[in-house]
Amino acid sequence: MPLTLSLLFIVLLIGVSVFAVLQRGKPETSRRAYAASAAICGLLFLTAVAPRGAAELTATLPLGVPWIGMHFRIDVLSAFFQAVVNLGGVAAGLYAIGYGAHEKDPARILPFYPAFLAGMNLVLLADDAFGFLVAWEFMSLSSWALVLAHHHSAETRRAAYIYLMMASFGTMALLLAFGLLSGSVGGYAFSAMRGAAHAPWIPGLVLALTLIGAGSKAGLAPLHIWLPLAHPAAPSHVSALMSGVMTKVAIYGVIRIVFDLLGQPAFWWSLPPLTLGAMTAVLGILFATIETDLKKLLAYSTIENIGMIFVALGLALAFRSQGADLAAALAFTAALLHVFNHSLFKSLLFFGAGAVQAATGERNIERLGGLIHTMPRTAFLFLGGAMAISALPPLNGFVSEWLMFQAVLLSPSMSSWSLKLIVPAVGVALALTAALAAGCFVRAYGVTFLGRARSAVVGAAREADSWSLGVMGGLLLLCLFVGVAPGFFIDMISPTARFLVGGQMPPQSAMSWLTIAPIAESRSSYNGFLVFLFILWSAYVSMRLIHHFGSRALRRGPAWDCGFPDPSPATQYGGSSFAQPVRRVFANTVFLAREHLDMPAPGDTRPGRFGVEIHDRIMEGAYGRIGGAVDSISRRLDRAHLMTIQGYLTLVFAALVVLLLGIAIWR
Repeated sequence: MPLTLSLLFIVLLIGVSVFAVLQRGKPETSRRAYAASAAICGLLFLTAVAPRGAAELTATLPLGVPWIGMHFRIDVLSAFFQAVVNLGGVAAGLYAIGYGAHEKDPARILPFYPAFLAGMNLVLLADDAFGFLVAWEFMSLSSWALVLAHHHSAETRRAAYIYLMMASFGTMALLLAFGLLSGSVGGYAFSAMRGAAHAPWIPGLVLALTLIGAGSKAGLAPLHIWLPLAHPAAPSHVSALMSGVMTKVAIYGVIRIVFDLLGQPAFWWSLPPLTLGAMTAVLGILFATIETDLKKLLAYSTIENIGMIFVALGLALAFRSQGADLAAALAFTAALLHVFNHSLFKSLLFFGAGAVQAATGERNIERLGGLIHTMPRTAFLFLGGAMAISALPPLNGFVSEWLMFQAVLLSPSMSSWSLKLIVPAVGVALALTAALAAGCFVRAYGVTFLGRARSAVVGAAREADSWSLGVMGGLLLLCLFVGVAPGFFIDMISPTARFLVGGQMPPQSAMSWLTIAPIAESRSSYNGFLVFLFILWSAYVSMRLIHHFGSRALRRGPAWDCGFPDPSPATQYGGSSFAQPVRRVFANTVFLAREHLDMPAPGDTRPGRFGVEIHDRIMEGAYGRIGGAVDSISRRLDRAHLMTIQGYLTLVFAALVVLLLGIAIWR
């Protein structure tokens, strides 16, 4: 019954897309389409979290390949990700009811928005390679159309083109991975792939293709180049879905193939996700630290968090290969809990960025500042999201990252020396990432909301609408609840960990005072509830002491001006000022940053000018050379259009000879 309901609700989402097309141009269509999408996602969420009598539910529909059909299934893994996807869909739909009023051309968004939600849900329910890839492409194409919604901008068109190119490349890699898993028999159903025997070299190749195919969709470096371009280009509620939800569907694809279909892992399977995850986390937060576009900053932060999740998954593979079921369950639970946590606070932050953009028309933090005076509620809610993503207790970001570090501390128990050496190095990378993330969001929040206004648009800004504020407030409460009572969510993830890694953490919800102990209470424990009470108590005591001992007399005086009597906003720290130390340290290794200073000679009345150029080594180096090579080859192949019939016949004959030789050698 839950599977049938889920498929029915997905059909209803596609029906909302048809409704949006038929009712385009009417003013009430936007609110109705978003409200219907949110309601259907709410029903899908309830279907995912509802208790089921059977562990797995399957169905086969007469669709797709003739005489075979399409297979669908709900198990504990797909149900968890279905809950994450549709909770994000509910939040985005309700937010868009108010935010959608600011869209100039909603007809370019409404037909594809519910289709995007339907595509993500179909990926989670697919139980065969054909259905998975069809749903994956449906998800990619509908999200590409949403990225291209503001098509008048050349930057948006470029972002959509790169996104489509990377999505096609990723799908091709997944197609090859499923082809290897199905083998010569061609059993494309996941149930056939689980029991299939493979040659020794196939699992490694499938792992590499999966990391390329699904990792590129998730934003794993160096395949992340589309993400900081496409996510900011889309409308903010779509950006929240792409960054907070769609990247999790890609992580689901990795888990489904590597942890479920490939079988028992070897120890070296963990090395690529550990290495690439650590590199992705550090690279993402470094670029986020120097970024001035608020939505692009959040997109780079998503890359950082995706890297952390892949590190935790790599740890789970490593422990599982060593037979350490409890440690594998700890790392796997940390990964899934961070999947859920990131969907909450990243959606909150993108909604806050959307509210700022709708009120000011600006995404550049260098032109903002002082918004706490004109948008105090948005400022408070954005601050909560910034604290959560910075892993500050008692919010939810701290819990999942703390569990990751607990898993790292168990690495000395591994028997493989390569893992004993690489896991501590990865732990150091995670610690560096966590520290830089805190500094990044201190900069983002301070420059955007505090200080003096840097442009006239700030003074004209108005508070966000009640729908937007209500959704952001609800997400912040969820972030607090997960941080204060994480044991309930850990226990909800435990069946998934037992299903995929063979172990589970000790029951947490039964412990006193909402304490969690991932291994044993005598070894390590954390109590978010007591931390929250201590913060409230210390804040109250501090306030009472200040009011009791402080003078009640009022005295006015000039504010401290840091030695600059000029009240111009140009004299205060900006985003570039905060990022300068990080930018200079990594100027020659990561950013290729160049600073230009034009200082006039004494007596010259020209103003001094300072500029910074930042280049992406991966984008302009590796991909720039690949693009140049493709252009060069394309120009040479253009000559084929001018060949004679004899030339074409010669090419066909040569290709036939090469193929026959290949078949002969293969046999």
